[in-house]
Amino acid sequence: MTEPTALESIAVFAPGGYDPDPTRLVNARRYFEDRGHRVMSAIDTERRHARFSASDDERLAQLQRVIDAPDIDVAIALRGGYGATRLLPRIDFTAMAKAVADHGNRFVGHSDFTAIQLGLLAKTGAISFAGPMAGPDFGASAVDAFTETHFWRAMHEARVDAEFETPHAALSESGILWGGNLAMISSLVGTPWMPVVEGGILFIEDINEQPYRIERMLLQLFYAGVLDRQRLVLCGGFSGLATAPYDNGYDVQQALDHVRSIAGVPIVTGLPFGHCPQKLTLAVGAMIDVDIMGGRCRLEQRWDLSAHSEPS
Repeated sequence: MTEPTALESIAVFAPGGYDPDPTRLVNARRYFEDRGHRVMSAIDTERRHARFSASDDERLAQLQRVIDAPDIDVAIALRGGYGATRLLPRIDFTAMAKAVADHGNRFVGHSDFTAIQLGLLAKTGAISFAGPMAGPDFGASAVDAFTETHFWRAMHEARVDAEFETPHAALSESGILWGGNLAMISSLVGTPWMPVVEGGILFIEDINEQPYRIERMLLQLFYAGVLDRQRLVLCGGFSGLATAPYDNGYDVQQALDHVRSIAGVPIVTGLPFGHCPQKLTLAVGAMIDVDIMGGRCRLEQRWDLSAHSEPS
């Protein structure tokens, strides 16, 4: 594992749901502190507001406190759930981008946090990181070695390589890496928070969706012209897939095959990312090279947090 090279301040915030297991935040704090980090928690673990970690106003204030803090190096979401979408019209994305560019703040999370990451990219072009979260990943009884290795590399370096197995045929493409949770991406179509990325590399994942729903969301992206603008699609995990007798064997592979047949964009499977213990940390808005040969896919990500522009 790549160990931290200097003391870093890490903030934990909850823009969506609460963690039903409060011990995971305690575990995550201990994990970071044991590695020499100063931890700031913006969360009141006793607060609940329906299915959310707090009211919209309180969750927005959490995020703003993290944005305004001048000494935060990493801001990591507690968990996903639902709630980030409700905050989008009120988030100061300009200030968020300034925290990234001026202070090197790395905003990290996935799942529901995808909405904020894509809003940041659409409004400012600033880079954030799709990766592990405080509760389910660093708050687990045992932190996955693959996940933490790639996380720390991304936090300390400006170029990260990775490899994974894939059955896809050989190809080589480059472009802006963007994406996240498929349900969140499709929900942003037609809104001001949906990035328009030309020649991009779109990555997707989801949880607890039936194969036909995955197909339907991808078709929405295709019909809206999003897939036409991409060089390829990287598919992460589709955890908790639920099928029924009515599906008659229709599975996610058939769904992906159908989208491939009409969209014409390469769809590559095997990306270790999503609601799974082992996940890469991906720089949303960074340049990436993708090379596939001999059943292996090699990713080379590179970024500069201090320089960004709105995606074309």
